[in-house]
Amino acid sequence: MEILNYTFFQNALMALLLISIISAIIGTYIVARRMLFITGGITHASFGGLGIGYFLGINPTLAALFFAILSALGVEWVSRGKSVREDSAIAVIWTLGMAVGIIFIFMTPGYTPGLTEFLFGNILTITRTDILVFAAFALLLIAYTLWQYRHIVYTAFDTDFATTRGINTRLINYIMTFFVATAVVLSIRLVGIMLLISILSLPQMFAELFCHKFRSIIWLSGLINLLAGIGGLLLSYWLDVPAGATIVFTLIVIYLVAKIIVSRVQKAVAQRQ
Repeated sequence: MEILNYTFFQNALMALLLISIISAIIGTYIVARRMLFITGGITHASFGGLGIGYFLGINPTLAALFFAILSALGVEWVSRGKSVREDSAIAVIWTLGMAVGIIFIFMTPGYTPGLTEFLFGNILTITRTDILVFAAFALLLIAYTLWQYRHIVYTAFDTDFATTRGINTRLINYIMTFFVATAVVLSIRLVGIMLLISILSLPQMFAELFCHKFRSIIWLSGLINLLAGIGGLLLSYWLDVPAGATIVFTLIVIYLVAKIIVSRVQKAVAQRQ
């Protein structure tokens, strides 16, 4: 347990706590709205911002954040107008972001440091500044969720019903899409572009095995994300393998074990009846 004395590991644990809170709220909203595909598009579209950031010599995270927010709001706007099918718009944004990122990274002279961290994640490189940014975003997200909780739930599960109740669903969707895009970019340092969608869906899939209320799914998915994150982080240290992939692998194992247990229990109850 001497690893707990290292600053980089302490930073990683604090980042895991904050990311667990963020992903619990954002992931539950994503799953409820069935917008995992949109999130995948935003995640890969942010790669375009990374490439532009490296090429222009500006902070790649800020460039990725700007690109991701524009992409997310663009998809929301196009799908709202019904002029283009939502899945088609997402496919265009997805491939455009990857293409732009690859082109600009190729055009960037010299070596692009830190690129593998964005692709595959490296939570052990997170700094105190990153943690402060995570904390500020988490507080903003929590405050807005508490303020508009009922409106968010109504909009996530049934937009038409929410509209009949006088809720401005368009504004709710735009604001939550902004939060989703921001959470995606901030979480990239945890597991990378390639694996990010897992921490925004697997904990919610686990939680839905045991509960169905929006609030309960948030709490349980956040707890599972934190426990799997700590377990995966320790496992990666012992095995000397990338932390992001180990965290995702731990989440998958937890979900599969829970799914098998729940299925067997349901089968046994059905046989008794």
